[in-house]
Amino acid sequence: MPRAKRGDPGIAEATARYEAWLAARIPLIRADLEHKHRSMSAASFPFLRATFYRWAATWRATVGDAAIAPVVLAVGDLHVENFGTWRDAEGRLIWGVNDFDEAWPLPYTNDLIRLATSALIAIGHHDLAIDPKDAVRAIADGYREALEAGGRAFVLAEEHPELRELAVDRLHDPERFWDKLEGFATVKTNVPPVVLAALRGALPERDLKVRVVHRIAGLGSLGRPRFVAIAQWRGGRVAREAKALAPSACTLAPGAPPPGGSPREMVRRAVRWATSLGGWKIYYQEIVHRSVRCPDPCVAVRGAWLVRRLAPDCSRIALNALPKKRHEAQLLEAMGWETANVHLGSATARALRGDLQGRGKHWLYDAASRMADAVESDWHAWCTTAG
Repeated sequence: MPRAKRGDPGIAEATARYEAWLAARIPLIRADLEHKHRSMSAASFPFLRATFYRWAATWRATVGDAAIAPVVLAVGDLHVENFGTWRDAEGRLIWGVNDFDEAWPLPYTNDLIRLATSALIAIGHHDLAIDPKDAVRAIADGYREALEAGGRAFVLAEEHPELRELAVDRLHDPERFWDKLEGFATVKTNVPPVVLAALRGALPERDLKVRVVHRIAGLGSLGRPRFVAIAQWRGGRVAREAKALAPSACTLAPGAPPPGGSPREMVRRAVRWATSLGGWKIYYQEIVHRSVRCPDPCVAVRGAWLVRRLAPDCSRIALNALPKKRHEAQLLEAMGWETANVHLGSATARALRGDLQGRGKHWLYDAASRMADAVESDWHAWCTTAG
């Protein structure tokens, strides 16, 4: 296992530093953080999903010139399981990026490299069955084709039969979704009034009797408060979630105060740094609004809370939820296309195409391979530390 580079605090210290910084911004749930730490030890793919703060701090140094590129309002924490479905204002089933918690102005290459890295790691753990170079090529082709077309949202009711088949397959058993949601513990303490008001305001009727549960979900945001209001409405169940938002972990990327000292001292320095950059800004609403997409009318940012509808047809799609028979190349190509849909909200196709044309044939595969090796190394170091 390679040793940490000089000035690199290592994954354990980087994790402690990030969580101390985050705890100064929002109240964290210790039991959920411990669950997150256990999940990080399970395999390198969940480790990647859970540690965007580490990626944000190291990716530029690892990929070198691949990080020198036009800046866009990027997803940041993009990976092959950050895609899902929702219903637009017309009730049509839409597919696309599911989570923008880490949205931040970044070189557009960040999202492409992270998406390709996640694909390589997923292939290594047999979650995707495709040649690694073919996988990266599919992502790059989809991105390039979307730039040529000026982007286009994925409306599954009319086109994309292979993607529609993948998305609809998991909708055949809605009871499983509701059973899992109902299985979460009821919140015993008082729900913050601002959260309860936001949840009630998002339901189809304001005076519905609700049960509020604490939902344990995700990996990158695991540990943050999540409140879900579940109610019966006209013959069926409905649910709305409020999730605490925080600034992107990019706030703590290189240029931030060096590590060291007590957690309180690290937090104090981080707060001063973030404030000097205007680093408390949350870009969730802006990136959703600007991207080429059919927005979910039930998604809204209310102060420091993200409020959204939860339903079997409105959630993230995990790789293990996909049918065994699937078109891996088409799925990854669609992910590349959707990445361009997001980037076209803040950059011109001409600027992005021009930069791509100046890169070598294998730049994305080479950069993703380096990052995959770095993630694997960090994962092994974490398992040694956590064990």
